[in-house]
Amino acid sequence: MDSTRLGRTGLRVSRLCLGTMTFGLQCDEPTSRAILDAAAAGGITFLDTADIYPLGGTLDTVGRTEEILGRWLRGRRHEFVVATKCNGPTSSRPWDRGNSRKHILDAIDASLRRLGTDHVDLYQLHQPDPETPIDESLGALDDVVRAGKARYVGCSNFHAWQVARALGRSEALGVVRFDSVQPRYNLLFRELERELFALCPPGSSRIRSSPRPSSARAGPSSLRPRSRRPA
Repeated sequence: MDSTRLGRTGLRVSRLCLGTMTFGLQCDEPTSRAILDAAAAGGITFLDTADIYPLGGTLDTVGRTEEILGRWLRGRRHEFVVATKCNGPTSSRPWDRGNSRKHILDAIDASLRRLGTDHVDLYQLHQPDPETPIDESLGALDDVVRAGKARYVGCSNFHAWQVARALGRSEALGVVRFDSVQPRYNLLFRELERELFALCPPGSSRIRSSPRPSSARAGPSSLRPRSRRPA
């Protein structure tokens, strides 16, 4: 498996990244572990998850995917680059969602407990949050990195103008900046080529989400986790 740098950082990751959004719902734990074993045997060392996974679950299933991944990683954490995300609701409480300082700091600690590790390599904002100033979110992410709980930060599902504003505010504030973006991108969903990909500065990493469009999947293949490829 070829490796590539994660954006402008010195971190090298496998060219393919294994997405785990189906683990714990569409895929039970033995199946999820078998997929992880096969990916590792094939040289994939970059694993991506999120605190609200499995996708399509309820508040009762929040964190289940991270728990499955954490159990699989026991005794081999250092062999893998682990990425996770925050933003989605993790409980019925109104503050347990979004990109507020409170939620980001609470969410990273909860993810680390479920993953059974003291840090993640990449921590991402899963969605933009129109109710929280981006300065607040970036300040919280800066504290997460300074505390050693994450090595790098990124974003997912942000529009080009939102990424541009975040990069500008990071520079102005002197805090961490996004080193990766994770957009939905496949043959049927290519709108991002117009602005987002043109915006990404040299050295930024694009982790492609949903490389196989949902409408093109049918039968057993719909249960397979989606791989992601950092550019």
